[in-house]
Amino acid sequence: MFESLTDRFDGILGRLKSKGRLSDSDVAEAMREIRLALLEADVHVSVVKGFIARTEKRCLDSEVSESLTPGQQVVKIVSDELKSILGGEPFQFNYEEKPPTVVLMAGLQGSGKTTSSAKLAQWFKSQGRNPMLVGADLQRPAAVEQLVTLADQIDVPVFSSPNGAVEAAREGLIEAKASGRDVLIVDTAGRITVDTDLMDEIAEISDSVEPTYTFLVVDAMTGQDAVNTAEAFHATLELDAIILTKLDGDARGGAALSVKEVVGRPIGFASTGEKLDDFDQFYPDRMAERILGMGDMLTLIEKAEQVFEQEAAEEAAQRLLEGTFTLDDFVAQLRQVRQMGNLSSIMSMMPGVPKEMKNAEIDEREIDRVEAIVLSMTPGERLDPDLVDGSRRARIAKGSGTSPAQVSNLLKQFKEMRKMMKGMSGLGTKAKSRKGKGKKNKKGKKGTHRSGNSRVQTKDAPKIPHLSIDDLDITLPGQ
Repeated sequence: MFESLTDRFDGILGRLKSKGRLSDSDVAEAMREIRLALLEADVHVSVVKGFIARTEKRCLDSEVSESLTPGQQVVKIVSDELKSILGGEPFQFNYEEKPPTVVLMAGLQGSGKTTSSAKLAQWFKSQGRNPMLVGADLQRPAAVEQLVTLADQIDVPVFSSPNGAVEAAREGLIEAKASGRDVLIVDTAGRITVDTDLMDEIAEISDSVEPTYTFLVVDAMTGQDAVNTAEAFHATLELDAIILTKLDGDARGGAALSVKEVVGRPIGFASTGEKLDDFDQFYPDRMAERILGMGDMLTLIEKAEQVFEQEAAEEAAQRLLEGTFTLDDFVAQLRQVRQMGNLSSIMSMMPGVPKEMKNAEIDEREIDRVEAIVLSMTPGERLDPDLVDGSRRARIAKGSGTSPAQVSNLLKQFKEMRKMMKGMSGLGTKAKSRKGKGKKNKKGKKGTHRSGNSRVQTKDAPKIPHLSIDDLDITLPGQ
């Protein structure tokens, strides 16, 4: 996502940051390059003009010329303006006091509307809501069946009716009220292009259910065509927000950077993968930072918090420090990391990662091989890798479809990691011992001090952090 634009911004702004002072010509040259980069990313020309005009004006004002680090100040200005054209503040979703809150989904055929309806239902469930889906797409063959299949995966009911799309929506609303559902998502029919029949039908559906929100689902990979589609639908339905799909496959990002400013409606949600969990609220500030190569730690942390159970992670970290961390623990941690989503996507959120690594496709089959090697061991071998001799190594390699050398490499690095972490734990124990010999406070007690009128309790040992794949420092077989 945005790889081409990120690479261009990295080069342009990198040159500015290396300069001690910036002249007007430096700024003008940078603006020309940024303008070209945005146009090549398929950003709408009116958006590019406004962005460049505002950014150049701010860069030539005193906030840059009087700054001790003018290059970094320019980066901040570009980041601010990117946030602005992406929408500024995140879209705020509010629920009806008298449920259900009705969400109408619109879009062209092939935009990912039905899948996005199911993903949105999953998102509502994660917010503690009780959603229901309505299959009002009676034009596309098997559209309702697709919705039912997706909904079964997240345990959300689907209502539909053969009496027509408008009746399906109207009856679905009655059913949602009767069954106590607090959110109703209506999936409507799409067409290959915007046409009169499509607009008439969806306008009737809208009138019948009076939606709280109308979302337009657009394919980010269609570039400026997505913006044109949004304008056409907005003229009929008065959209509340946009849902962008296939952001993970769009290296340019023109639709995301254009739709808010052209249509006047924010991006509410974004789909970044094929799984139902690859969907979340759209945060303009986080996206701007990702475009500028700064990573997205907030989203990464949120994903980790959803997947990792704190108590289990701390117990695993404690065993790692004590040298009792097993291969079973390792596989469990790998599985949790994979639940956070596509590993390439996770890598792109990490700040400071070289662009070569961010742009590289991570072969998740290598992780499958690691898991296969461990699962081909007996429980005793996973508990004590020292049991693995030549004959056992050959058996494990055969069972996992790998080579004995790959098995040896994994075991060697696992042992080294465990030994290193146990040594670090020993250093921590010595530091703790030295700390215990320190000065006492006025009350003659260790481990407490006073701050104003409050008594603050301190801990001898730092809180054990969440364990991540990076902490394990294990090279996958084949690397």
